[in-house]
Amino acid sequence: MKDIDDTRAPLLEHLIELRRRLLWSFAALAAAFGVCLYFARPIFAFLVQPLLKAGQGKLIYTDIFEAFFVNVKVAFFAAIMVAFPVMATQLWQFVAPGLYRKEKEALLPFLLMTPVLFLMGAALAYYAAMPIALHFLLGYQGNVGGVQQEALPGVGNYLSFVTKFMFGFGVAFLTPVLLMLMERAGIVTRKQLVSGRRYAIVGATIIAAVLTPPDIFSQLLLAVPLILLYEFALIAIWFTERRRKKEASPAIAEEA
Repeated sequence: MKDIDDTRAPLLEHLIELRRRLLWSFAALAAAFGVCLYFARPIFAFLVQPLLKAGQGKLIYTDIFEAFFVNVKVAFFAAIMVAFPVMATQLWQFVAPGLYRKEKEALLPFLLMTPVLFLMGAALAYYAAMPIALHFLLGYQGNVGGVQQEALPGVGNYLSFVTKFMFGFGVAFLTPVLLMLMERAGIVTRKQLVSGRRYAIVGATIIAAVLTPPDIFSQLLLAVPLILLYEFALIAIWFTERRRKKEASPAIAEEA
């Protein structure tokens, strides 16, 4: 009991504390949104680079408000990325006082790994998967039965494609965090995860097929890292199990 903070605040104080943390989170998101809205056009210019590299130099919009709302969506998407560390810190400060010291030590690494793995997945999507996918999808342009077929992607559709692609890869890269948390909570064991490796490979293939265009290169760019991350989670769980056993051995010896 010494590991938990001595003060046990009543429900009203917890609600006040939660409101304060939420206000700080919303304030950080609003401030980031304001800055990102000012730089929305340069941010969108960065997002269209894979399209330019794929050989498409034109985006259109058919709705008079579409270009404006695209800037708003770009700013909001970027603001979430920028404000996430502040929001995660506020969440940690609200939850941490109710945790034991060992629980804090166990949870904090997962919290720190989440943005790193998400950014790794988003970067893989942006720099590797998206150029290949766009090159494949834009390859259908040309003469088809005497009719000239030309791609004229809209700014809204392209932004939706980019955000879904990057967000999907980012979330998929959080697999090790999810598996390690499930093992820590006792939902699964490392032995079960090892025995389910073949199902994990099938699952990674299905996820890659759903989140990427129907070309084998884009699917491999997501499926292979997912399988490697699954193996990484197994290794990390093995190390944590080993450490827990070492920490438990002296305690058992003292009780004996």
